[in-house]
Amino acid sequence: MAEDPIDLIRLEGDGNSVILRVTGKEERKPPTEADVLVGEFVVDTPFVGGTLKTWIFPKDLRQWQQALDSLDAGQDIAWCEGKRAPWLFIELDEDDDRCQVTIKDYSMSLTTVTVTVPLADACSTTRTGAWTWSGRPGP
Repeated sequence: MAEDPIDLIRLEGDGNSVILRVTGKEERKPPTEADVLVGEFVVDTPFVGGTLKTWIFPKDLRQWQQALDSLDAGQDIAWCEGKRAPWLFIELDEDDDRCQVTIKDYSMSLTTVTVTVPLADACSTTRTGAWTWSGRPGP
């Protein structure tokens, strides 16, 4: 039986959203190699929207945890930078209560997208431990 997708991060507000979602796993060949998770970046704004497939290896998950710890501490993050997989950058702008999320794909589509996402005063974790930020409603 297939499991439901798991969002590793969901940033959303004012109609803009960026999600990094795990959708399944692939068995590696030869069987001595670790299985790899299959995921996707999902970008949705009133102007642009799309998905980009990615693969997440065990080492990437350890680096993801470090990135989330840095983000929790109020630091900007770069994840998978310099690898063949898509790169994710999150830059916090505390003065405006928003962040700039950039996804760079140097290996397949040769495309970069940056989305501004308003942030709420606090962040929370979902039942899966993923970080979720939701923008404040407008006045």
